Amino acid sequence: MFLESISDKKHIIQSVDVALSVLLEVSREPGQTLSALARNLGETKQKTLRMLRTMERRKFIQRAEDGGYNLGNAILVLGTSASTQIDLVKLASPVLETLGQKMNETVQIRIRDNTEALCIAKFEPSRDLRVHAVVGRRRPLHAGSSKILLAFLSDNLIARILPQTLDRITGNTITSHTALMRELMNIRKQGFCISHGEVSDQLVSVSVPIFAVDGSVLAALNVAAPAFRTQKSDLDRFVSLLTEAAKGISRGLGWVG
Repeated sequence: MFLESISDKKHIIQSVDVALSVLLEVSREPGQTLSALARNLGETKQKTLRMLRTMERRKFIQRAEDGGYNLGNAILVLGTSASTQIDLVKLASPVLETLGQKMNETVQIRIRDNTEALCIAKFEPSRDLRVHAVVGRRRPLHAGSSKILLAFLSDNLIARILPQTLDRITGNTITSHTALMRELMNIRKQGFCISHGEVSDQLVSVSVPIFAVDGSVLAALNVAAPAFRTQKSDLDRFVSLLTEAAKGISRGLGWVG
């Protein structure tokens, strides 16, 4: 335990640690002055002021007319996003288990985290040969069923998100921007994405969108299975089950489309 704590300390960036302490202190007691914050945190006024000004520039902190500091508008964005993701996992967990048992395959929830798809929840069946999913694992957005997270974005945002060079993961990975945009238009039109061996030659996957209250795509509901035991009829069944489940999760999040 002692060795672990020493190792942890080696990876701490002190300035970030102090900035987060300042942010939490403002959250605990809004309206504190620079002097009060520095005193309560045991930091110098100069260092505390640097942290405050940096976060003020990024809208995480705002200074009141009386000189006190409060949380800024950027915190509302983080709070709303965190609350939605927590609600999403809470709503989706029993759905993932039900789906996974019906399909007897691995199902996941993925969200877009900037330029990547991030797994935030999963269910794996008990069968010996199955796809292994890892919460926290990231995938490129242009490959596999993660494309569903791109398909419903504006063309301008897609252009900003995608790198100039699309990495080839397998022989089936789309690496042409033109071909990818055609594929995204098709996904948007049909409402689901089917991927054959784009991330792994041996796998097929299906994903459908989960919608937020404003109608934007919040996440992807995905099933992945070994290609050798997945027929066209299985894919059709997966699309139907996933679509119905995703609608239920979306409605639970306030979507009324």
